[in-house]
Amino acid sequence: MITVKTTNELLKMRKAGQITGGALKAAGNAIHEGMSTYDLDRVVHDYIVSHGARPSFLHYNGFPASACISVNDTVIHGIPSKTEKLKKGDIVSIDVGAYIDGYHGDSARTFAVGEISKEAEALMESTEGSLMAAIAYARPGLRIGDLSSLIQEYNEARGYSVVRQFVGHGVGQQLHEDPEVPNFGRAGHGPRLVPGMVIAIEPMINQGAAQIKVLPDGWTVKTADGKLSAHFEHTVAITPSGAQILTLAD
Repeated sequence: MITVKTTNELLKMRKAGQITGGALKAAGNAIHEGMSTYDLDRVVHDYIVSHGARPSFLHYNGFPASACISVNDTVIHGIPSKTEKLKKGDIVSIDVGAYIDGYHGDSARTFAVGEISKEAEALMESTEGSLMAAIAYARPGLRIGDLSSLIQEYNEARGYSVVRQFVGHGVGQQLHEDPEVPNFGRAGHGPRLVPGMVIAIEPMINQGAAQIKVLPDGWTVKTADGKLSAHFEHTVAITPSGAQILTLAD
């Protein structure tokens, strides 16, 4: 069931979103060559807790960390590790959630470790560009499929592929709510956007083929061909005048 949030609920979600966005910004500022993904996760954890919230991902369905940290060919759900050290030229996708006053925020961004290849930079630009284009387009009366098809066409026109097994989603008192928000689909299809709806739009875009594989840990999702993947996400509220991003840092 799709829940429509009240004005008071949206204020609470904005607070959760700002903490989420702040934690993501803190992680991005902390990234450096030689840093472990475990230490990067601690930056996220400490920021969220210091702002009176709790990490949405920690122990969620058994996930062992506060952030999903996915390097290079890892699409999503990378488990932070003391032995995984960042190298110059890596791209690192960090997915963060914060829970406070009964509501969640959810956001992700892909960061560069030092100077990266032009190919990696172009992939990141396309992925983020499709997210921002979908947010700018979203407004009451459209359907989820209108956003989905925009993201798909934006990235495929640039030679990239869209991950299909994982999608965006509604956000609220639960981290994952209805409706699903795919990054592919047909315009004019799916639930209609209405004021008060809150959704996480999150393109997961591969440099090569769309196929993915899940490692034996049950979490880590990698590209099947070993090529790069990028991930950008914002939680947004649908308002009468369009979509407002809730997961921006203060």
